[in-house]
Amino acid sequence: MVVIRLSRGGSKKRPFYNIVATDSRSRRDGRFIERIGFYNPIASGAAEGFSIKEDRLAHWTGVGAQLSPTVERLVKSAGKKAAA
Repeated sequence: MVVIRLSRGGSKKRPFYNIVATDSRSRRDGRFIERIGFYNPIASGAAEGFSIKEDRLAHWTGVGAQLSPTVERLVKSAGKKAAA
Protein backbone atom coordinates (compact mmCIF):
# COMPACT_ATOMS: atom_id res chain seq x y z
CA MET A 1 0.00 0.00 0.00
CA VAL A 2 1.22 3.51 -0.80
CA VAL A 3 1.19 5.99 2.07
CA ILE A 4 1.93 9.72 2.15
CA ARG A 5 3.98 10.51 5.24
CA LEU A 6 6.81 12.59 6.68
CA SER A 7 10.45 11.69 6.19
CA ARG A 8 12.77 13.38 8.68
CA GLY A 9 15.84 15.30 7.65
CA GLY A 10 17.87 18.13 9.11
CA SER A 11 20.36 18.03 11.92
CA LYS A 12 20.00 17.27 15.60
CA LYS A 13 17.38 19.50 17.28
CA ARG A 14 16.65 21.23 13.94
CA PRO A 15 14.11 18.98 12.22
CA PHE A 16 13.03 19.31 8.61
CA TYR A 17 10.51 16.95 7.06
CA ASN A 18 9.94 15.96 3.45
CA ILE A 19 6.41 14.87 2.57
CA VAL A 20 6.83 11.73 0.49
CA ALA A 21 4.74 9.07 -1.21
CA THR A 22 6.23 5.73 -0.24
CA ASP A 23 5.49 2.05 0.20
CA SER A 24 4.15 1.47 3.71
CA ARG A 25 6.78 -1.24 4.28
CA SER A 26 9.77 1.07 3.73
CA ARG A 27 11.58 2.75 6.57
CA ARG A 28 10.68 6.25 7.70
CA ASP A 29 13.72 7.88 6.09
CA GLY A 30 14.31 5.16 3.52
CA ARG A 31 13.32 4.68 -0.09
CA PHE A 32 10.38 6.67 -1.42
CA ILE A 33 8.49 6.96 -4.69
CA GLU A 34 8.07 10.73 -4.95
CA ARG A 35 8.71 13.84 -2.87
CA ILE A 36 5.58 15.99 -2.96
CA GLY A 37 6.34 18.71 -0.42
CA PHE A 38 8.01 19.72 2.82
CA TYR A 39 7.27 20.81 6.38
CA ASN A 40 9.60 22.99 8.45
CA PRO A 41 8.30 23.13 12.04
CA ILE A 42 10.85 25.74 13.15
CA ALA A 43 10.36 28.18 10.27
CA SER A 44 10.35 31.76 11.48
CA GLY A 45 9.81 35.13 9.88
CA ALA A 46 9.41 35.08 6.11
CA ALA A 47 10.58 31.47 5.80
CA GLU A 48 8.00 29.11 4.32
CA GLY A 49 6.97 26.45 6.84
CA PHE A 50 4.78 24.17 4.74
CA SER A 51 4.46 23.47 1.04
CA ILE A 52 2.79 20.66 -0.88
CA LYS A 53 2.10 20.06 -4.56
CA GLU A 54 -1.70 19.90 -4.61
CA ASP A 55 -1.89 18.19 -8.01
CA ARG A 56 0.44 15.37 -6.93
CA LEU A 57 -1.43 14.97 -3.64
CA ALA A 58 -4.69 14.65 -5.58
CA HIS A 59 -3.06 12.13 -7.94
CA TRP A 60 -1.78 9.88 -5.16
CA THR A 61 -5.01 9.98 -3.16
CA GLY A 62 -6.89 9.29 -6.39
CA VAL A 63 -4.98 6.06 -6.95
CA GLY A 64 -5.56 4.90 -3.38
CA ALA A 65 -2.72 6.30 -1.27
CA GLN A 66 -3.48 6.86 2.41
CA LEU A 67 -2.37 9.98 4.30
CA SER A 68 -0.68 9.57 7.65
CA PRO A 69 -2.51 11.30 10.52
CA THR A 70 0.13 14.02 10.76
CA VAL A 71 0.12 14.81 7.05
CA GLU A 72 -3.68 14.85 7.08
CA ARG A 73 -3.62 17.38 9.93
CA LEU A 74 -1.08 19.58 8.11
CA VAL A 75 -3.05 19.55 4.85
CA LYS A 76 -6.28 20.47 6.65
CA SER A 77 -4.63 23.34 8.54
CA ALA A 78 -3.01 24.65 5.34
CA GLY A 79 -6.41 24.55 3.62
CA LYS A 80 -7.96 26.60 6.41
CA LYS A 81 -5.16 29.20 6.20
CA ALA A 82 -5.54 29.43 2.41
CA ALA A 83 -9.30 29.96 2.73
CA ALA A 84 -8.87 32.76 5.29
